[in-house]
Amino acid sequence: MATIVLISDRSLDEALPALTSAGLDAKIAPLSVTALGDVLELSAEVVLVDAAENPGQGHSVLRALRERDPRTPTVVVVERRDLERFAWETVADELVYPSAPEAEIRIRLDMLRRRAGSGDGVTIRLGPLTLDTDTYQVTVAGRPLDLTYKEFELLRFLASRPGRVYTRPALLREVWGYDFYGGTRTVDVHVRRLRSKLGPEHESLIETVRGVGYRTADV
Repeated sequence: MATIVLISDRSLDEALPALTSAGLDAKIAPLSVTALGDVLELSAEVVLVDAAENPGQGHSVLRALRERDPRTPTVVVVERRDLERFAWETVADELVYPSAPEAEIRIRLDMLRRRAGSGDGVTIRLGPLTLDTDTYQVTVAGRPLDLTYKEFELLRFLASRPGRVYTRPALLREVWGYDFYGGTRTVDVHVRRLRSKLGPEHESLIETVRGVGYRTADV
């Protein structure tokens, strides 16, 4: 990945030691909401937020980052004991533990890159819906939609396979990645948000298949 930013009040070796051995060039920024302006100016391809030492502050920074720039993929560095303390799945796209080995970090970052589809220049069309995977721009009937990174990824996955039904566990694996710690309710929440943003006239583009899961209309 081109630019990686770690938001932390600790050194790289303290927060995520294997990131150094992976040979990835990561810039450091303070774990503070007020520092996000400088972080966004770096145009990072992925932002890691160290929530291992101060989970509450880490969650606040992630939430503020999501509100300011929902399209930048984010990874939370968090201890296992703090998984249930906050709804990490609503503010981060991936997670790693501080003790994660080099191989795991590489895999998780590569999965974010693959899900982001960086540079493939593909335009997906589904009826009135258009998704540009290179610019992350989404329009429905010419109206732009302001989607978070994960909303975009879920919509892109379904829209590129119209008519095909996916269970909630399958969507968690495909969109959220392997070893995802959240429950299937996460999928329902994101579908509900997508439908709200599509609006009453176009919310039917995402169909519920009772007792199975979701699909996009084959239009």
